[in-house]
Amino acid sequence: MPVPLRRSPADQRIAVLADSDTRWKWGVHTARRLLPSDTPAGHRITGYLLRGRATPTARQLGEAGAGADAAPVEVTCAEFLAELGREHHDVVVLALVGGAVQAALHGARALWPEPSARPVFVTGYVGVVYEKLADGLLLRHGADLVLANSRHDAERFRAVYAGVGADPDAVTETALPFLAGAPYEPAGTRTHRVVFAVQPSVPESRADRAYLLERAAAHARLHPDREVLVKLRSRPGEHTTHLEEHPYQRLAERLPGGLPPNCRLVYGHMGEVLDGTGLLVTVSSTAALESLHRGIPTAVLTDLGIREALGNQHFLGSGCLASWNQLDAGLLPRADPAWLAAHGVPAAGPAGPGPDPCDPDPYARARERVAGLLAKERLAPVAPYYTAETAPGYLPGILARQHLAPDGTPLPGALRSAQGRSAARRWVRGRLREAARGAYRHGVQRVAPAIRRLGEL
Repeated sequence: MPVPLRRSPADQRIAVLADSDTRWKWGVHTARRLLPSDTPAGHRITGYLLRGRATPTARQLGEAGAGADAAPVEVTCAEFLAELGREHHDVVVLALVGGAVQAALHGARALWPEPSARPVFVTGYVGVVYEKLADGLLLRHGADLVLANSRHDAERFRAVYAGVGADPDAVTETALPFLAGAPYEPAGTRTHRVVFAVQPSVPESRADRAYLLERAAAHARLHPDREVLVKLRSRPGEHTTHLEEHPYQRLAERLPGGLPPNCRLVYGHMGEVLDGTGLLVTVSSTAALESLHRGIPTAVLTDLGIREALGNQHFLGSGCLASWNQLDAGLLPRADPAWLAAHGVPAAGPAGPGPDPCDPDPYARARERVAGLLAKERLAPVAPYYTAETAPGYLPGILARQHLAPDGTPLPGALRSAQGRSAARRWVRGRLREAARGAYRHGVQRVAPAIRRLGEL
C-alpha cells in the first residue's frame, strides 16, 4: 500500500464515524476541538454514519447542533474501512458503541499491519460513564487517544487498563466538547423555566417513567407561574443511543387529566432549550453537565432511589441530588465547586469554558498528542487489548457483528460494489432500509410491550 504524505497540523483532514445522534454530536464537536486554532476555513471534517438500528434521521442530526463540512454518508463498517484505504485522513474519530470501535480498530490493523503513515484513531464517551466501565473501556483499547471527559474519568480509565496489563498511555483528559452557552442569570430577569430532561432508557419501566411525568405535571400545577418543559430526545419511531420502549409522548396521552397549560413536551437543541432555564431536572442525563457548566441550578432526581441502574450515583457529592418533593417546596440545588472541577465541568465565562484558570483549554493536551503522532513518519499498527489470544471466545463475535472476519478483514459479501446500480435501485434499497428500521422500532415500542403485558396475564 502506498504511504501517503503527512499533512501539516493546520491542514489536517478528520473523518468522524458515528452510530447515533448523540455520538454524532460528540464526534463532530470533538473533531473541531482537535483541529489547531489557526486551521483555515474549508472542508476539513468528513462525516460518516454507521448503518444500524440507531442511525439518526435528518431531523435528529439537525437538533444535535453539530455539522461536518458536508452531508454525512451512511456506510457499513466494512465500507468505512474500504474508504479509509482509498482516501487519506489524518485523524479518525470513532464516535461509536464499544463493539463497533473494536471492530474498526481491528479493521485498521488489517489495513496497516506494518508501521505506516496511517491515521491517528481517537475515541471516547459521549457523557456520564456509569455502567459497563471495564467492558466499554477494553473495547476501546487500541485507539491512539481514548478521551476522558474529566480527571475523575481519566483516573478510572487508567486504572482499568493497568489492571489488565494493557497500556494506559492513550487515556487523555479533556472535557465534554459541546459544553457551551451563556452563563446562567438568576430568575427575576427572565421567565422562570423548569426543564425536565428525559432519557430513552432511564428509568426503564413504564410505571417509573409515568411517575416522573406525573410529578413534572404536578410541579407545573403547584407553580402556575412556572413554565415546565419536558425535553424529549426523539419522536416516536426514531431511535437514539438506547432503545426507548415507553416514549413519554405516549405516556402523556394517557396521563389522567392531561398536561396542565404551563407544561408541554418540547424538542430541539439542548443548548437552545437551556437558554432561559432556571432549573434543570433529570435522572442522570448528560444534559445535567451542560446545565452545570452554565451555572444553572440542576437537580438529579432521587425519587426512584440512587442506583447504578439509573446512573445517578455518578452525582454523589455533587450537591445536586434532590427529589420532586424538595423541588416542589422551592429547593434550587447548588453544585459543589470541587466536584465540578474533578468531573470536568468548567464554568462558563466571557473567555469561554475551561476547567480552571491554569488550564483554560481542556483539549490542548489532546491536540498536542495528535500533532506529535502526525509528526512521525510512521506509526506502529494499532494494538487492541482484545486479540485472538486474549479473548478467543469474545472477539470473533464482536467482529462478526460488523461483518468482519477474526483477522479484521471484511467477510465475503460485506462489500458490495455500487457500480452498475441504477439511481432507481439505490432509491429502492434506501426506502426498503428505512421501512425495515421502522418495522424494528414499531416492534420495540408497540409489539414487545403488548406481548409482555399478555405474558403477565
